[in-house]
Amino acid sequence: MAVETLAQRPRADATQTIDHLIAATREGMEAVNRLILSRSDSPVDMVPEIANHLLDSGGKRLRPMLTIASAQAFGRAGGNEIRFAAAVEFMHNATLLHDDVVDESTMRRGRPAARTIWGNQASVLVGDFLLGQAFLMMVESKDLEALGVLAKAASVIAEGEVFQLAKAGDLETTAADYEQIIHAKTATLFEAATEVGAMAGGADPAARKALAAYGRELGMAFQLVDDVLDYGGARGSLGKNTGDDLREGKMTLPVILALAAGTEEEKSAIASALGNPEAGERELEAVLAVFNRYGTLAQAMAKAERHAEAARAALADLPRSIERDILFNVPEFCTQRAY
Repeated sequence: MAVETLAQRPRADATQTIDHLIAATREGMEAVNRLILSRSDSPVDMVPEIANHLLDSGGKRLRPMLTIASAQAFGRAGGNEIRFAAAVEFMHNATLLHDDVVDESTMRRGRPAARTIWGNQASVLVGDFLLGQAFLMMVESKDLEALGVLAKAASVIAEGEVFQLAKAGDLETTAADYEQIIHAKTATLFEAATEVGAMAGGADPAARKALAAYGRELGMAFQLVDDVLDYGGARGSLGKNTGDDLREGKMTLPVILALAAGTEEEKSAIASALGNPEAGERELEAVLAVFNRYGTLAQAMAKAERHAEAARAALADLPRSIERDILFNVPEFCTQRAY
């Protein structure tokens, strides 16, 4: 029977896509959440306090849901997908705890960052605890190959964070540098999440490769959209809690493109706000005016859309399943967040 070409299918309503993913993975995610709760426990009271402060802060747990859906798409999931999904979520939250310390962030998911309550040292150490638990769960799965996938991802993510730190405030940062950074620090975990899910579901090598490519492209789109959202979204309307990337000196694609296109005066306006924690609404509006003049937010969104399309294309040759169709529509949810 011919495989349906996904690119020819009409896209789903982006507002419904995440609900479909939640519904399709509900049973698996209930098991994942129970495992997360048990593995974040510790006789040292501060450990579960900090871990649960972040784990309970309202994130959609997209990455572990992708792991569960990727496993279910092949119909032969045997239980390891639960450990893999919990490990992915612990890895993600460990990086958030560490990132907030590096970036000196005060807010995370609309709540005070853990570092502002318990301090930097405790946040780093609990992040390390979550990483340790993630790898312990992987070892317990007895799947050495999947352990290798996530271990490699952890290393690449750390390299990406260091590279981003090295490039902070560097006006010579290129679009290629930026792509390398977001591939490492964001897309790598998406790629690992879908790849180990496919492995748990019994995917053959070609299907495993397809799910890895899907996760990688989805992660690229996700981070590009996040970087656009820092300036109020694709329409470029600054509001509450926007501009943090600029104040932290992060060389995101809208900044890089504006510096490449702008006049010396416009470059100076960007440079004066970049890495300046005291930059206020006036400075941010001046930067946004440059972005709007050259359409850099729109260019970043166009790139995100291309990665989203590449993610959908990666699924084209997979056998038809409910999970495959849901995964096909997830990139739409990721990009539509910015509009």
